[in-house]
Amino acid sequence: MVNRDVVGAHYGTRDFLMQRITALVVVLYVLLLLGLALAYPQVSYESWQALFANSTFKLLTFLFLVSVFLHAWVGMRDILMDYLKPVAIRLTCEVLVIGALIVYTGWAIQILWGVAK
Repeated sequence: MVNRDVVGAHYGTRDFLMQRITALVVVLYVLLLLGLALAYPQVSYESWQALFANSTFKLLTFLFLVSVFLHAWVGMRDILMDYLKPVAIRLTCEVLVIGALIVYTGWAIQILWGVAK
């Protein structure tokens, strides 16, 4: 009989759920965009600007982007853990990925809630 002791960081279930939940958020946002595209086939700059002037849509877009970033983090971390065995190189790459995702999140906030010129 195999006695399997689970040790380590216990990422499995949490990461599984994060990947599935963030994927669901992405799918729902894409369906929302498809629904809007079908409901309003004539898209103009003014209609696009009016859509993003709505605070609720900005919040949904931000939720979508954060979901993409979290989804990317879990995937990148798993790839780095699988293929970069030297700890120093792997941790350096993980820090770089985290830094990039934080910058992308700040950039998304600036784009969505920045002052229009």
